[in-house]
Amino acid sequence: MEASSVSLGFPDPEQAGPNGLLAVGGDLAPETLIEAYSNGIFPWFGEHEPVLWWSPDPRMVLFPHEFHCSRRLARRLRQGRYAITHDRAFAEVIHACATHPRPGQQGTWIVPSMIRAYMRLHELGLAHLVEVWEKGHLVGGLYEVLLGRVFFAESMFSRVRDGSKMALAELCCQGISDAWALIDCQFYTKHLASLGAREIPRSWFLSIVRVATKKNRVKTRFLTSRK
Repeated sequence: MEASSVSLGFPDPEQAGPNGLLAVGGDLAPETLIEAYSNGIFPWFGEHEPVLWWSPDPRMVLFPHEFHCSRRLARRLRQGRYAITHDRAFAEVIHACATHPRPGQQGTWIVPSMIRAYMRLHELGLAHLVEVWEKGHLVGGLYEVLLGRVFFAESMFSRVRDGSKMALAELCCQGISDAWALIDCQFYTKHLASLGAREIPRSWFLSIVRVATKKNRVKTRFLTSRK
């Protein structure tokens, strides 16, 4: 199936294949990404590949109040050794996510076109990040897309032990405070499961997302239509 322009819409996410692949092609324009996320769809592809759009079933999510903060992580957060900030170094964080080595993984899905696309969303106030600093040096962080009351987590990195976990703990605290519906984690990993994330049926995920992003989606369409 080919992903067409945002005016024509994406295929029904329930039509995705067994591995979650829904559509191939299209672009990474802000309007396209907003339409995708608002319908539980996200891009994920490698270098020299066309844009691939996914909607897996089940879906890995983290309800902010279910975040598991271990005693070790709680002690680290209390130390005062690390500073945690928001939206101060988007370019640095997304490049760190793209280049930081990951066990068992070669290459990255955060290709140059993805970096440009999410930096544009950041400029529009829709992509955000959490940074973790130690003595002025960036040692951990994550970036994500916020639509309405849903955070769509994209990637995180850590240069020190628990660096990304501290960023996620901060994100969950904000999520509880702001009454987010959930944090989308896309696919299952043991690491995310150890932090409290769990899989839910795609149908349940879509029902939450389509309601929780509705106001933001209408506002964003209006703003982009004026340009």
